[in-house]
Amino acid sequence: MTTSLFRRDLLKMAPLAGFGMVLGSSLPGGKSSAAVKNAFAGAYEGGTYHLPPLPYDYDALEPLYDERTLRIHHGKHHAAYVNGLNAALEQLQAARGKNDYTAIRALSRDLAFNGSGHVLHTLFWHSMSPNREEMPEGLAKAMTQSFGSVQNAQNQFTAATKAVMSNGWGALVYEPIADTLLILQVERHQDLAVWGATPLLVCDVWEHAYYLQHQNNRGAWVDNFMKLANWPLAAARLEQARATAGRQ
Repeated sequence: MTTSLFRRDLLKMAPLAGFGMVLGSSLPGGKSSAAVKNAFAGAYEGGTYHLPPLPYDYDALEPLYDERTLRIHHGKHHAAYVNGLNAALEQLQAARGKNDYTAIRALSRDLAFNGSGHVLHTLFWHSMSPNREEMPEGLAKAMTQSFGSVQNAQNQFTAATKAVMSNGWGALVYEPIADTLLILQVERHQDLAVWGATPLLVCDVWEHAYYLQHQNNRGAWVDNFMKLANWPLAAARLEQARATAGRQ
């Protein structure tokens, strides 16, 4: 399958935006740009989507995120979304070749579900860090402007993520029209998103993300995630998203 076909189909289903970063769009250079691009290194190569390696060892987040869960989450669940995305694109290519769109509803749904699952999981691994680094000044300023204070932003992110209905994600995103930050409750991988918004930091609250370690105590998992949150990565993505939107 050609790269152009992959790009065209993915852009049609991009409810979380920021997909230009996944596909390696031409964006401003510099240290922050490199940090953003590295978050998606290995996720798409040679015209096919791939399971990217983790940016740390499987046991690096212990005891806040256990090795066994991380291995299953990455090697089984994320891999399944990658396979589902590639399969949906292959079936769409076949449908175009035959001019037969009888399955277009199901294929479009599979594309959005698995594509968004791949993007979010790829960003999720980088949304955590074993280094516990401090929040950069630029992100702290943006949070204060958008939510009143950094603590307000963190409190809202924590509450929203814990309260996601059924399976889904908490997401800190940049909305370019108002040049502001928003916090979203994403259901499944693709529902309740805001078009044009770029995800900066995401927390997975599907049960497979935490059930081995915390059973049904989602709150304990989210509290642990907040201790692992990679704020420098979120700051780098914000800087690049603002530059792309012409806000710098």
